[in-house]
Amino acid sequence: MIEFINRTGTSVDRTVEQLVTLNAEVALAQVTLTEILQGIKDERDYLEVKTSLLAFPCLTLPGTKSYVAAAELYRACRKKGLTVRSTVDLLIAQTALETNAQLLHNDRDFDAIACVCGLKIYPLLP
Repeated sequence: MIEFINRTGTSVDRTVEQLVTLNAEVALAQVTLTEILQGIKDERDYLEVKTSLLAFPCLTLPGTKSYVAAAELYRACRKKGLTVRSTVDLLIAQTALETNAQLLHNDRDFDAIACVCGLKIYPLLP
């Protein structure tokens, strides 16, 4: 989503643009909302991006069991020799798993996580 906001022209940017243009179902994990907004320095940009992002539904983890499951996901990756570098990525992946959502990303952590569970990755445009 950050690539779309910054209009980078990458495959992630183009894929998000296509989804939005087609009025496809697009949602954010709540933790993704935090991750994006915390990185915006300019107040005007912050308010604009916040307003835009809040137009999308936000997916959330329901409780403690979900956070334990995210930790177990990390442990499953480690057992296979895969290192997930970000707790936030684990929480995003767990949110996608629990809501049966496909995850659009540009982060190798999600590819590692997908190797050990049923995480569905949304295909990028070429």
